Amino acid sequence: MNDAAVLYDVADGVATLTLNRPSHRNALDEDVRAGLASCIAEIERDRAVRAVVLAGSGGAFCAGGDLRDIRCAERDNDGWRQRMNSAHAWLARLLSLDRAVVAAVDGPAFGAGFSLALAADFIVASPRARFCLSFMRLGLVPDFGALYTLPRVVGVQRAKELMLSAREVSADEAKALGIVFGLVPQEQVLQRAQALAASFVQASPMAVSLAKRALAAGPIDLHTMLDMEADAQALCFGSAPHKAALARFLDKQPALFQWPTGD
Repeated sequence: MNDAAVLYDVADGVATLTLNRPSHRNALDEDVRAGLASCIAEIERDRAVRAVVLAGSGGAFCAGGDLRDIRCAERDNDGWRQRMNSAHAWLARLLSLDRAVVAAVDGPAFGAGFSLALAADFIVASPRARFCLSFMRLGLVPDFGALYTLPRVVGVQRAKELMLSAREVSADEAKALGIVFGLVPQEQVLQRAQALAASFVQASPMAVSLAKRALAAGPIDLHTMLDMEADAQALCFGSAPHKAALARFLDKQPALFQWPTGD
């Protein structure tokens, strides 16, 4: 039995990271945080990995921070800030990863667990998935990047409501709000997330990377974005994946990059 805090598996170009603390609903204790940091570093080194899936074990995605660890910790303000900065070091790399990232959410994604799911490009969820930015219940502000990611998905006003109310959001509502990309039966969540990730194995790595980088640039003026677009497209036009895809199109062959059916 593998007792690693985060299981790491690579198959056919897709890396699956599974939070493996089911007895604690995969809370982000120090071992899980260290495991995620290690896995993200490995993905950055391994160019054969073309897409990533984030998942949880035992019927939960992630319950958020480990409250037992927080209660027992004796830190001053500087100590808490150092703790956050340590997590932000690998979280920022996940958010800016130049590969597609898909979260497979089954069960609760609470607190920083919700934030972790939002770090993915797409969230595939089961009907029993539940989302909650529960920080206000503990007198805390949302962290793990949620203050950046959630408003970009649902808008500032709705993000304020979800953060300040700390209310629970069902899978159906999360789908309606645009938080969840795909809603599938419980037994298909991981399979669907991996199929979505696998579609990017045949995509141009350069095009995926440059598109994600431009979208992450945030609200910028039109002419700056057009300049970014022109620079990115010039690089892609000269790339081998574009030339191969163009040749297949002109030869009336099916494209290698195919979005999976069902979405």
